[in-house]
Amino acid sequence: MAIIKSLVFAVLLTASTALPPVAVGNTVQKGTASLTQVHNPKFVRNGPLELERTLRKYGAPVPHDLKAAVKRVRRARNQKRAESEGADDDDDDDDENDRGSVQNSPKSYDVEYLMPVSLGTPAQQLNLDLDTGSSDFWVFSTLLKESMINGQTLYDPNASTTADKMEGYSWKITYGDQSYSSGDVYVDTVTIGDLTVSTQAVEAAREVSEEFTADSDNDGLVGLGFGIINTVMPYKQKTFFEKAMPGLDSPVFTADLKSGAPGRYNFGYIDDGAYTGNITYVPVNSSDGFWSWVSPGFQVGTTGSFNSTRIHGIADTGTTLLLLPEGVCEAFYGRIASAKYDASQGGYTFECNDSTTPDFYFGTGNGQMIRIPGSYLAYSKTDTSSLRCFGGMQSDSGVGFTIWGDIALKAAFIVFDQGSERLGWAEKSLY
Repeated sequence: MAIIKSLVFAVLLTASTALPPVAVGNTVQKGTASLTQVHNPKFVRNGPLELERTLRKYGAPVPHDLKAAVKRVRRARNQKRAESEGADDDDDDDDENDRGSVQNSPKSYDVEYLMPVSLGTPAQQLNLDLDTGSSDFWVFSTLLKESMINGQTLYDPNASTTADKMEGYSWKITYGDQSYSSGDVYVDTVTIGDLTVSTQAVEAAREVSEEFTADSDNDGLVGLGFGIINTVMPYKQKTFFEKAMPGLDSPVFTADLKSGAPGRYNFGYIDDGAYTGNITYVPVNSSDGFWSWVSPGFQVGTTGSFNSTRIHGIADTGTTLLLLPEGVCEAFYGRIASAKYDASQGGYTFECNDSTTPDFYFGTGNGQMIRIPGSYLAYSKTDTSSLRCFGGMQSDSGVGFTIWGDIALKAAFIVFDQGSERLGWAEKSLY
């Protein structure tokens, strides 16, 4: 699961190669594929919601003050949505007519990174979340009760001539707060851009809890972690990338996320024009199924010194915020004159235009440091009239490890090398 993000991007797909579509399944053909993101201006950021969803995703306890903040946000949004629906009843019909259309764009409050993915034959278009922090390919489906659907586009296995149910197979994902999704498993054709896997295990939801139902424009996710944490029973299934690897020029994919501009995912190759300097590779420990690595330390601002504190964490494109050890948060926010822990928000906040906000640097290896501009850390206003912002960096207390979410990932060019189980970090132009 990953239902989290910053500036919303719905992903449109473009080919970066002159090769014909790459088929992976019975036929193996070498190739590459590229996915380009497009900014969705309707997304509304909210720090407490993002932090709460991240903690739920990794089974960490949600503090009482954060729970209270989230409850206030949801109450206000539900009221606003009810008022809007009362005035725009005709919009529901338009949404229904758009089901399956690639033009079905994310609405307000949705996750940040989505991409249209084609499932089955004829193709059914769903907007899915690309998530390196999980390993299931699961989607909202026609198997769900009507009460569990809230505008999502549904995968209909009965409408696909290439869908084949895996009898006796099931899946269930349960999160720390007992939210869940579960259902049946089908083998079907899946296409992302010009990359096609003809025998992908598609986990069709039969049940989802209200936390998922509330995310009306997220139709599911494409897990790009390691298959060891796939939840299909009785036998785990390969992720989309694991199925696609034999048909790629190289067993890698790269993430080049941007701030306020289209970003890109590439499969099968490294675009040498997308970064500056050298790529620094660090080993990945995949035993837990995540892209786990160790940063050698951090630095706050240009006048500070490098703090050689080993930081164990994961690179997670399915998380918006940057969650770091409490001591690192204190070191960063201690440099901002207006910063404080705000119990009403359940996290660190500071004045959005505070001139004392420093850049944050984290080490990768071989002396390389990635710079996160201070402006990236002013994630969202605490309310529409406020001059204060919810910090993009928050404490990882209770999680057990650092989460390098999109606040950090969009500051670098990252290579996910599954063939060699390593991460590559490179600097790039940020503006």
